[in-house]
Amino acid sequence: MIRMIVHRLLIGIFVMWGAASLIFLIVRAAPGDPATVLLGPDADPSQIDRLRASLGLDRPLGAQYLSYLGDVSRLDFGESHRLGRPAMDAVLDRLPATIDLTLTATAIAVTVGLTLGLLAGARPGGPLDRAVSACTIALQSFPTFWIGIMLVLVFSLGLRLLPSSGVGTPQHLVLPAVTLSFPFVAIIARLTRTSVGEAMREEYVQTALGKGLTERQVLLGHALRNSLIPVVTVVGVQIGALVGGAVIVENVFAWPGLGSLVVDAVANRDYAVVQGVTLLIAGIVVVLNLVADLLIAQLDPRIRTGAV
Repeated sequence: MIRMIVHRLLIGIFVMWGAASLIFLIVRAAPGDPATVLLGPDADPSQIDRLRASLGLDRPLGAQYLSYLGDVSRLDFGESHRLGRPAMDAVLDRLPATIDLTLTATAIAVTVGLTLGLLAGARPGGPLDRAVSACTIALQSFPTFWIGIMLVLVFSLGLRLLPSSGVGTPQHLVLPAVTLSFPFVAIIARLTRTSVGEAMREEYVQTALGKGLTERQVLLGHALRNSLIPVVTVVGVQIGALVGGAVIVENVFAWPGLGSLVVDAVANRDYAVVQGVTLLIAGIVVVLNLVADLLIAQLDPRIRTGAV
């Protein structure tokens, strides 16, 4: 177990370095001069040159990269000249709103997805299985922003049951969380359905049924445990994807999280904020994957004992 944790941590360090290097190159390859964007096209050239020097943009790219890696290793993500404050402070201020949205969407997706997958996998090929398969394909086919707009049209403008945007009450969280969870529901439901269907054909399940256990007891006590292993793996990966996908949903619903912050930062060439958000999301993904590996080790004794 310790060896596995050390191995995953080493991989996580490599992933963080790769993410830091990639975002450094991407933001600097974007067209436009950050100093000109901040000061405006009518600014005096000498002012632009001074701002470029203060941002370190007048140095060679290699020197900028080494300085950037050194700052990141000290958890110094620089100053947001647009906001006039440390970039990571601005990111951390917006993080709680994104966490609330992501955790709520995850809870909805896991609850609904597992339920649908169990019901469909218990009787493969049945009417419920076909209905669940059709619904999950539809959920994965529609773009997230389109789902959000449709929910606003129906529940906000049509039925007037829920607010269409903003923050402040639990009702404001419903539509963005449901929108963000829809594709995740489909992934979990399809994976659970396949895993449960395979488990129900295993000999140990048939033996349990032969001993007189009810289908519900076998489904929840035997099939579900082994079916959770691939589901936990996917959940660990998809939560990180949800944080990234929240960028679109937050802008549709005017949710004050990382999404709107990073969109404004990209538009204004605010390197420090863009890099801070990207590395924070990468760190969250690394941690969640480590947690998922530990949970899988608890579910699968072969991993815990080093048999596989």
